[in-house]
Amino acid sequence: MTSDIDETHAAGRETWVARARGHADFPIQNLPFGVFSTAGGEPKGGVRIGDQIVDLGALCAGGPVESDALVAGRAASGPDLNSLLALGAGPRRALRRRLSELLSDPRHQTAVESALVDIAQCRLHLPASIGDYTDFYVGIHHATNIGRLLRPDNPLLPNYKRVPIGYHGRASSVGVSGEPVRRPSGQTKAPDAEAPTVGPSRRLDYELELGVWIGPGNDLGQPVAIADAGAQVAGLCLLNDWSARDVQAWEYQPLGPFLAKNFLTSVSPWIVTAEALAPFRISQAARPEGDPKPLPYLWDDDDQAWGAYALTLEVAISSARMRDQGLAPHRLSQVAASNMYWTLAQLVAHHTSGGCNLRPGDLLGTGTISAPTDDGLGSLMEITRNGQAPVTLPTGETRGFLEDGDEVIFSGKAQAEGFVPIGFGECRGVVVAGR
Repeated sequence: MTSDIDETHAAGRETWVARARGHADFPIQNLPFGVFSTAGGEPKGGVRIGDQIVDLGALCAGGPVESDALVAGRAASGPDLNSLLALGAGPRRALRRRLSELLSDPRHQTAVESALVDIAQCRLHLPASIGDYTDFYVGIHHATNIGRLLRPDNPLLPNYKRVPIGYHGRASSVGVSGEPVRRPSGQTKAPDAEAPTVGPSRRLDYELELGVWIGPGNDLGQPVAIADAGAQVAGLCLLNDWSARDVQAWEYQPLGPFLAKNFLTSVSPWIVTAEALAPFRISQAARPEGDPKPLPYLWDDDDQAWGAYALTLEVAISSARMRDQGLAPHRLSQVAASNMYWTLAQLVAHHTSGGCNLRPGDLLGTGTISAPTDDGLGSLMEITRNGQAPVTLPTGETRGFLEDGDEVIFSGKAQAEGFVPIGFGECRGVVVAGR
């Protein structure tokens, strides 16, 4: 895995882009891909550097990019990044290295400056056209906590440690950070009620996840071997799988969540590439003694050695009253992504093991990631014990679940000794009343 680390990750590499030097999320060591538009313009691909975006179409037309980097740059210059994702890691890495060179060497400043656009002038879009979206359940502490609330005598079902649990979500309702979260309606049934009723969800929640963007994909009927599965992960983002807990409690048996999850899933707008994340790969946590070893199609020694990530994720909340009073968002939790029970490669290998074909731009959600401690819980349902122990905000307001006007903010950071930290930006959403 150290062979994937090159000059683009060097801590001493600086950029001539003044507003990117020392940037908390998007220094020159990051260079994530996204899709943006300016006033009156069409969406197009770009790369984030500090508080500016490199317009890839303009850059490639100007001549300083060639060979594989040019192929990748042109593929990424359209209204979505699917063509870039389909190319795989080689051209993507070539473009990253050329961009890093262009943005670090002052001799290229004149040639590149005209392709830079201020982020304040841009609208950000979904980075890819998502054909399919699958949500997994890799956070074992979250799964155990939710299980204890719903099934105190049997919190973790026996298949959890044998197979990555997942379900197919709704790609059409995946939205980019900032899209309003319209409170959904659905059937709910109170424990003491004889029949269900229909109305707005009263137990709206967030779920702290990572989003996984799929690269080249595989042909129908051709499983991806676990040793090759990591190459299908083009990059990561933050993902909030908003959940109507009261709707879910009534509908989820026997086939799992439906309306409780399909009204909106929010993602951060930047694909932080697998190449940018190479210095932050770590070993997968050893399974507790007595846990079963995965079946051979899910086990690879290299994946166990390098298949996890040194990422820290945070959740904060800001109520309408807090914003009116000028108060900073209130942090609810902080959790290490290493609390995932399954690696991303294991998710890909299992997803395709029956012959399912993944396609460029498909999206996987990891499932809610929680730590074993109360300061690292990935949902309000866990933090408030299903609403029984509400949190108190700086204004004195309390929350068991989300209320209209609440804004939820996810952030994430990758850190490792000897390397410049990189981030994901934010994934935000404000809850508004349903129609």
